[in-house]
Amino acid sequence: MTRTSPMTVKRVRLWRWGHNPLKRHSDVVEAWIVLVTWALALLGGVLAGVVAAQATDSAFAVRRAQVHAVSAVLTDDAAKTPSGGSGYDNGRVWAAVRWTDTVGTVHTGQTKIFPGSPVGSRLTVWADGTGRIVSPPPSVTGATLQVVLTGLLVAPLAGATVWAGGRLIRTRLLQRRLAEWEKEWEQVGPEWRKRSGGRG
Repeated sequence: MTRTSPMTVKRVRLWRWGHNPLKRHSDVVEAWIVLVTWALALLGGVLAGVVAAQATDSAFAVRRAQVHAVSAVLTDDAAKTPSGGSGYDNGRVWAAVRWTDTVGTVHTGQTKIFPGSPVGSRLTVWADGTGRIVSPPPSVTGATLQVVLTGLLVAPLAGATVWAGGRLIRTRLLQRRLAEWEKEWEQVGPEWRKRSGGRG
């Protein structure tokens, strides 16, 4: 008794690029769509990540240029215990401070400090061009980390967006191809069934 082996299907890679009698124009178009989609996804993702990182770095640079550190004096004793809050201030409390700018103008404001600091304590605060106390800019290390993370986050998102667009185009092309096959089968099918039935 002869044992027959199951039929195996050999997958031919890059068949859309070679000579194939069954290859249609839509197959060539799809091959180019795949190639262009991957190229744009990779290059576009990298470019978008670089642009986003540069934009973030520029924003931090502008922020650092708009503020400056000043030496201030605590004008009141700070509260000994922080009031209930969101917990994002590391237990710090609001306190009044005073400082003098480079032209001799005295400024006052409120800033967050650790509880229990006595009046007269010196501390560094950040002020903008109008003399208003603002939050400190990120450190060089913190800014660099945020720039890198921004680039790493934007790059794959941009690439995935391009890839999804290419996938959508390929899906539409497949639907169109199936419709063409169905239309052709409506013309060829009856004749093929007629001949097949005649052989039986």
